[in-house]
Amino acid sequence: MELRVLEYFLAVTREQSISGAAEYLHLSQPTLSRQLKDMEDELGKQLMIRGNRKITLTEEGMILRKRAEEILELVQKTEHEITISDEIIAGDVYIGAGETDAVRLLAKAGKRLQSEYPDIHYHISSGDSTDVLESLDKGLIDFGLLFGTVDTSKYEYLEFPLKDVYGILMRKDSPLAKKDSVCPTDLHDKPLIFNRNTRDDDLLTSWLGKSISELNVIATYNLLFNASLMVDEGLGYAIALDKIINVTGESNLCFVPCEPALNVGMNLIWKKYQVFPKAVKKFLDEFQKILETE
Repeated sequence: MELRVLEYFLAVTREQSISGAAEYLHLSQPTLSRQLKDMEDELGKQLMIRGNRKITLTEEGMILRKRAEEILELVQKTEHEITISDEIIAGDVYIGAGETDAVRLLAKAGKRLQSEYPDIHYHISSGDSTDVLESLDKGLIDFGLLFGTVDTSKYEYLEFPLKDVYGILMRKDSPLAKKDSVCPTDLHDKPLIFNRNTRDDDLLTSWLGKSISELNVIATYNLLFNASLMVDEGLGYAIALDKIINVTGESNLCFVPCEPALNVGMNLIWKKYQVFPKAVKKFLDEFQKILETE
């Protein structure tokens, strides 16, 4: 399977038609159609259903679209890293991060490098641990910022000198909003909104003292902003980290910490035996210096 044909396939998925993709790619429609048919024959699967007005992907076609996007992104990243001149420190640093105020430390490292190395660029993608680890393992990002323990058989890591604080995100008119802190029994009869990675016997359910099946988990989320909208509409109480959602001013929401206190550490991780481009190595060195002074 050629990279060129993957690019053709993605063009068709974007344009949703052979004619539109052929015009975009400056190819004739018969040529493009033949390339796509040859790819389907090679894979032994139908990838798209050709309708009168637009193309619809089959299940196999949707899988290929996702993988093709990842493959071409990785190829572009690799080419860029290899072709940069040895005398120039420039390039891209890719970081996947959970939602946390600790991203400020990453930004601080970038800021310190900015005046001396203005051609280093930073790309932060937000997601929970599932998203971040998937991208890290596929080589789509250089670093992952994650909470909790690290699989040291697969990753190197730097531990942050601070911990994030768990609490409950709720409406200011909620019955629990007047409390200075929330204890587990306060939540046993409440509709709860959990991060999708919450599991029995992890930090949160251990604090709550009940399994997920014993609780009223009304919804799950992977990005807290979306959960905050559900809270704002009165759907439930979100168990979340502090300093992510703005609860000041005219916000309808407030954040009440857990009691006993529930804190979680975080780490910057990267794959073992990783050989970094110069720009990425420079960022990592600077970040290590920041951790030594915090």
